[in-house]
Amino acid sequence: MKPTIAVFIHDPWCETECGLAMAVSFSKYFNVKTIGIEDLHTDFLATVDVLAFPGGMGDSDDFHSVFTAEQIKAVQNYVAVGGKYFGICMGAYWSGPNYFNVVSDLELEQYIAQPTADVITDGPTVANVTWNNVPYSMYFYDGCAILGNNMEVIATYANGDAMAAIQGNVGMIGCHPESQEWWFVEGGMDKVLYNKVHSELMCDFVQRLINK
Repeated sequence: MKPTIAVFIHDPWCETECGLAMAVSFSKYFNVKTIGIEDLHTDFLATVDVLAFPGGMGDSDDFHSVFTAEQIKAVQNYVAVGGKYFGICMGAYWSGPNYFNVVSDLELEQYIAQPTADVITDGPTVANVTWNNVPYSMYFYDGCAILGNNMEVIATYANGDAMAAIQGNVGMIGCHPESQEWWFVEGGMDKVLYNKVHSELMCDFVQRLINK
């Protein structure tokens, strides 16, 4: 039986476009449900293998105005009993200590604010990353660096900071491997930068998370 992934959508923080791009990619390998904020409760979460939070717009610090204390606790309990949390961009930030707090001894910080970052714009662009020792240029929109040592690093930015990593039941990615060709065009970039392999890397990453 295929694992089931619930993709959380709540505009603008976890945007519809990002969530649906994840869902389309996942549908080749997993059962996929798209869910809303009303589904973040213990009974529903017990029915899924992975809870996925996409990226979006807005400030990560809006977190406590988006989620109730009960919803936050439901997600924390889900992860504590073995459920898998997967976050991209905003979703990765929200795994951190000031938000869902489902990782330990890690900081999810703005990559462009790191002293050796090679990307300086907070708008849409590409970041040069190394994923399992293979170089890629991946869609990036003010994503996080994953700082700390207690994790399995899958991909790094050009400066060596972790871009994609797994810690226990939590998987975090700073870039947007789910990106669609039109995202590049809309962001003023050449569509040749789109690489469908990126979504396959994302699916492999989630399968690795499930298998842990």
